[in-house]
Amino acid sequence: MSEVVPDISSINSGFIADLVSAGKIGKSIIIPRAVLSSIRKSSERGDLIPLEELEKLKNCADSVGIKVEVEGWDRSGEDPDESVLRLAMEKGYTIVTSNENLAKTAEAVGLAVIKGRTRITGEPLFLKFFDKETMSVHLKEGVQPRAKIGRPGRWKLVELGGDPMGKTELEKIVQDIHERAEAGEGFLEVKREGSHILMLKDSRVIVTFPPFSDRLEVTITRKVAELEIEDYNLPEKLLNRFKERAEGILISGAPGMGKTTFAQALAKFYLRQNKIIKTIESPRDLSLPKLATEYSKTHSTSEELHDVLLLSRPDYTFFDEMRDTEDFKIFTDLRLAGVGMVGVIHATSPIDSIQRFIGRVELGVIPSVIDTVVFINNGNVEKVYDLETSVKIPHGLTESDLTRPVVLVRNFLDGEVEYELYVFGERTFVVPVKHKERKGTPPLKPVIARILGKYIDMDEVDIEVGDGEVRVMVPPERISIVARRTRKKLQKIEEKLGSKILLKPKY
Repeated sequence: MSEVVPDISSINSGFIADLVSAGKIGKSIIIPRAVLSSIRKSSERGDLIPLEELEKLKNCADSVGIKVEVEGWDRSGEDPDESVLRLAMEKGYTIVTSNENLAKTAEAVGLAVIKGRTRITGEPLFLKFFDKETMSVHLKEGVQPRAKIGRPGRWKLVELGGDPMGKTELEKIVQDIHERAEAGEGFLEVKREGSHILMLKDSRVIVTFPPFSDRLEVTITRKVAELEIEDYNLPEKLLNRFKERAEGILISGAPGMGKTTFAQALAKFYLRQNKIIKTIESPRDLSLPKLATEYSKTHSTSEELHDVLLLSRPDYTFFDEMRDTEDFKIFTDLRLAGVGMVGVIHATSPIDSIQRFIGRVELGVIPSVIDTVVFINNGNVEKVYDLETSVKIPHGLTESDLTRPVVLVRNFLDGEVEYELYVFGERTFVVPVKHKERKGTPPLKPVIARILGKYIDMDEVDIEVGDGEVRVMVPPERISIVARRTRKKLQKIEEKLGSKILLKPKY
């Protein structure tokens, strides 16, 4: 071959340089301007490996008398791979690439292609930081490597020892990850100017570049638990709910508490029930049998996902990581169209996940969209709610002419209503329902006094217990520190005893 045009992958991997050194390139190497521009932009944000590999290529070419030339136009926004294809088609050049997708595209339109890989041997470089108990590894230029060790909700952050991470070493790890993804070991899920998200076998990799991040940073997360639904020791009543009635399920919890692990176990449970399962993910990190089809939200539009799922009518669609209004709209539309939906959503308490739908969905429709809420904490199912609509006087009101539709949020296992949702005027209210204290349940005042007493003299505090709420009157100069130190504990008391606790300044 006399003239070749390499893409970025063949330059980064050193494949084109190896061809030159082996005497397999005859006349000249043509670098598209868009490829050169991409390498320059990479170096400006701190990723110097592509530039270093280009310099090595030039030195190899000079040593054997092969010219390196730049051709083409750097059209604004042109993809470097598209520029390689365009030059090859216009000039008849041979494409040199380490990118499997580019090679297949070029061959499909009759272009000459040399494809190959180099330096992809052994295990990924980042695996040296992992052991069987490692959930995630956090690597940052100039900072000692750290890792989260343990299980969801029960982990600790530890330093891995050794020197702070050097930029060159971290760049080699990033290059190794990208090369393996291009070689078919994974795929690049999201590519933005300041960040890349990749899937590499069972690892999710997030790479951020300056100026988006202050320094080059890599975070790798791996699954440490591969559970089945039976491992959660769920009550038979809840298992029957999943089998027979639950079709609008929310799996909620704080980050790192095991929501995705439970969603994965539930999906496999439905597969064993001979259900058709599809997923919407960004990135795609649910590890499911091939019977389940995983769709990428990143590489599709909301309209495409809606149309494909509506027409294919799966029994259940798992929506991992619902975030923005468009996600809630897709979930709602598909559920109302009769598709079983399971959504994974960040929430600090079970009721918070339901509140995320308020304002996005008409209140009376919410029970038709969500029928079961599963709250995951420390890797376990901590609370399950079911929802229904009733016409009644809302809790806390007394006038009969205030009767209206009310969404009842029940504790699924004991059947008690814990919250009521209703519209009054133009506002939507979420009201905790106060129950009569059960035998053995501690009175509210002593419980609150014990929590606050660590931070303030209780002689300065007034506690007023009302219908469905407790007003705690604190001197204004102390309210900030009391609220900050006791917030989480008071929230647990609210959930347990069904009363809203309000901190108010005492004047």
